[in-house]
Amino acid sequence: MRLTSLYDALSKRRTHGQKSLAVLLDPDNLDEASCRQLLELSEQHTVEYFFVGGSLVMNTRQAALIRFIKSRSSIPVLLFPSHSLHLDDQADGILLLSLISGRNPDFLIGQHVIAAPLLRQSNLQILPTGYMLVDTGRQTTASYISGTTPLPHDKPSIAACTAMAGEQLGLRLMYLDGGSGALYPVAPAMIRAVRQAVDVPLIVGGGINTTEKAQAALAAGADIIVVGNQIEKAPEFLAEMSKVVHSFNSVATKTA
Repeated sequence: MRLTSLYDALSKRRTHGQKSLAVLLDPDNLDEASCRQLLELSEQHTVEYFFVGGSLVMNTRQAALIRFIKSRSSIPVLLFPSHSLHLDDQADGILLLSLISGRNPDFLIGQHVIAAPLLRQSNLQILPTGYMLVDTGRQTTASYISGTTPLPHDKPSIAACTAMAGEQLGLRLMYLDGGSGALYPVAPAMIRAVRQAVDVPLIVGGGINTTEKAQAALAAGADIIVVGNQIEKAPEFLAEMSKVVHSFNSVATKTA
């Protein structure tokens, strides 16, 4: 499988020390009005990626949501699927998640087997991603649905070795996720340990609901920070997150 332009661009940003902001859009929690507001804000404040998906996706709005975004924004839309049913060729690409923190074969390879012929026929750019759920204070929908135990929040060495194994298996991205509604974010010590263990771009999400937590994740080595719940509650939070990433990138550019 050849590397995609989305991956090439992400890798180039990492090489130049540039961080990115991704907004996670859950079709279960967004209507057209709230999506329109977020798109307007994203025109004013830099957002690099939209991730679309959720642990359940209980309604049929995902296709309409992606179509709405694509008709009004040039920001890349990446599927963030929890099931092979959640594929949609309207998106630009897919984070092809392998849940390497767990031992449920369905989410390590099973759903991927079902999806493989559809992905081969699609125009989606495929980004193979090592997905690691991290314990952040309470059971999340993702851990319950996947039937897996999250990584202990205070065991960075386990996360580092897990990421290392994923990289050796050929996964091109690593994603540390506290899950939707996390009580606290992935610890900077864990982010730092994973960053030191692998060379691939690192995504971090879950529980990033203050500028201080965003700054801590970026400083520890996250290449992309993902925000979702907090922006659903307070859309103006997007401006704060964009400012944090922009400030970090400005400093990186000056010191390069």
